[in-house]
Amino acid sequence: MFNYSTAELASNVIFGLFSVACNIVLVWQNQRILNEVSFGFESSIWKPYRPGSLLHAKIAKARGMRRTSVSLPTKQVRRDPHEKVDRYDPGHREPGILEKLQQAGMNPAQKSRWLKTTAIVVFILFLFYYLSPKGVDYYQGVSHSGGQTPADASYGTEKCTKSFSRDKPIVQYVIMIDAGSTGSRIHVYKFNNCGPTPELEGEEFKMTEKSVGGLSKYKDDPVAAAKTLDPLLAVAMATVPDKLKGCTPIAVKATAGLRMIGADAADNILKTVRNHLEKDYPFAVVSEKENGVAIMDGSDEGVYAWITTNYLLGKIGGPDDSPTAAVFDLGGGSTQIVFEPTFKGLSSGGMPEKMAEGDHKYSLSFGGRHFDLYQHSHLGYGLMSARNSIHLSLLHDIYAKEKSLAFLKKPIRNHPCINAGQSDIIKVKLPQDSPLGTGEIELNVTGPAIPAPAQCRSLAEKILVKDAQCKLAPCSFNGVHQPSLAKTFAREDVYIFSYFYDRTKPLGMPDSFTLRELHDLAHTVCGGEDSWDGFSNLPEALDELRGRGEYCLDLNFMIGLLHTGYDMPIDREVRIAKKIKDNELGWCLGASLPLLAKDSGWTCKVNQVY
Repeated sequence: MFNYSTAELASNVIFGLFSVACNIVLVWQNQRILNEVSFGFESSIWKPYRPGSLLHAKIAKARGMRRTSVSLPTKQVRRDPHEKVDRYDPGHREPGILEKLQQAGMNPAQKSRWLKTTAIVVFILFLFYYLSPKGVDYYQGVSHSGGQTPADASYGTEKCTKSFSRDKPIVQYVIMIDAGSTGSRIHVYKFNNCGPTPELEGEEFKMTEKSVGGLSKYKDDPVAAAKTLDPLLAVAMATVPDKLKGCTPIAVKATAGLRMIGADAADNILKTVRNHLEKDYPFAVVSEKENGVAIMDGSDEGVYAWITTNYLLGKIGGPDDSPTAAVFDLGGGSTQIVFEPTFKGLSSGGMPEKMAEGDHKYSLSFGGRHFDLYQHSHLGYGLMSARNSIHLSLLHDIYAKEKSLAFLKKPIRNHPCINAGQSDIIKVKLPQDSPLGTGEIELNVTGPAIPAPAQCRSLAEKILVKDAQCKLAPCSFNGVHQPSLAKTFAREDVYIFSYFYDRTKPLGMPDSFTLRELHDLAHTVCGGEDSWDGFSNLPEALDELRGRGEYCLDLNFMIGLLHTGYDMPIDREVRIAKKIKDNELGWCLGASLPLLAKDSGWTCKVNQVY
C-alpha cells in the first residue's frame, strides 16, 4: 500500500530506535529521581514503625496518607507529625530536577551506566544523520530525492535545482514541425521535469512566408520542399543550447495537404526531408517506426489538439479532475472534432450507456487518468477545401442550367458567397469526374448587388451531405457517426481554433460568443461595405474584409459546419483561442509531450551531458 525507498525505510527505523533509546534514558533518569525523593519522603513517615518490616511499611504508608484535605493554609497551622516538614510554609520551594540530581549524587556504577547510555545516544544520532536522505526537494508539496542536476547552470531552470525523477533530466527540448497544406510551422518547446508531469516552460514559434507555401507545393521537387524548412530550423538552432541539441528530438508531421498530392510524391518529399535533417542538423530525428517524418493520421491530429488544449488549461496532467474541454480544429484541408462524451443516465432517453466501439473511439491515458474520447477528422472539410467545394458546387449548378462551358470564360456575377459589391479572383480545382474538365481554372467572381447570406449558407450546407446514409446513429454529416453534443456534452467548454480564430478575432469578436452571434456576424459581412459601419473603429478589420472577397463564404461555412454539421445548438457558447498561457494551440504540443518519455523512438546523437 505504501512505497518507501531504502533510504527512507532506514531513516524511519533509525528514528524509531533513537526515540526508544531517548525514552529509556528519560525513564531511567526519572526513576532515579523518584527513588531518591521517595527514600527521603518515606524515611520521615515510617519512623514509628519497625524498620525492615515490609508489611508494616505498607500499612503505615496507607495510614500515613489518611489525612484531611486542605485547600488554603489557616493562620494557625497545626503540625502533623506525619506530614512533610514545611508543607504549608508559604516560603517553601520544591527543589528542581537538577538540584535533586546533585543532591542524589552518583556512585561509580551509576556514572558508568550514564556514560554508556550517552555514548549510545550519540552514536544513534550520528547514524541517523549519516543514513538519512540528503538533498530532498519539495515540488508543490510533494517531496522527492535523487533526480538529475544540470552539468551547466546555463541550461537549467529557475523552477527547481534537480529533476523530480532520477530517470529524467531537469530540462528537455522538443522540436515539432507542422507541415500544413498552406505552409509549415516550427514549435520549439522547453520543458522542466521539476514535478511528476513535465511542465511547459517556454515555446518558440515561426511559420514559413506565405509565398513559400507548404511541402505539397513542391510535389515535383522534393529537395526544394526540404529546403523550405531551413528558415524554421534556424530558430531551433538558436533556441536549443548546443550541449542539448544531440538529445533534442525532432519530428515532422504532415497533414491534409500532403495527403492530396498522391502517395509516391508524398513519400519522396518525406524521405528527402528526413535525409536533410539527419545529415545537416544535430538534432535526434524520431525513427521511421514511430512516424518521426510522416503524414499524420487524422485521428491523431485531433487527439493531439485535445491534449494540447486540456494540458494548457490544467485539466489533464495535474490535480484538476474537472470535465475536459472539447476541441474543434479547422485547418486548410480537414477539420477535427474531439470531445469526452458523458453517457451516464442517458439510457432511458434512447441513448446508449457508453460510447459505441469503432474507429471514432480513442482511449487515452494521460497524467494518471483514463479518457474515452470521441474523435473524427473530416478530410476535405478544411476551409480551403470547403471553399473549393462550394465554388465547384455553384459552377455545376450554372452548368446544369446553361448546358455549356461558355460561362467559364466570363466573369461570374452574383456569386452569393462573395461579399456584396466586391470582386475577387478565385482558383477552382476540378476533380477528374467533373463535367467542367480537369485541372485548375481561374475565375473572376463578383458578389451580388443585394446580399444573399441565406443562399450562401445553403451552398455551404449542401457540401456537408446531411442526407448521407447513417450506418451507426446518430450521425453528424456525410454519414459519420457522432454522439449528440446536446445530450452528451451539453455544458462543458468548447474551444474552436485555427481558421475559426483567424476569421473571427480580427473582426472584433470576443473570446467567447454564441453561434447565433457568429450567424449575425456572417450576415453583416455578406452585406458588403454598406453594412460595415460597426467596424469603423477597427481599421484592421476593414482591411481584412476589403482584402478578402470570400469572407462571406468563410463565415457561412463555419456557422453551417458547427450548427448544421455538428448539430451544435444555435445558442451554444464557444471559445476562440490562438494561445493559452502564451502557448500556441493546435496539435503540436500534444504530439510533443509523448516524445519526452523513454523509448519514444529516438536516441541521442551524442552522450547526454546530465
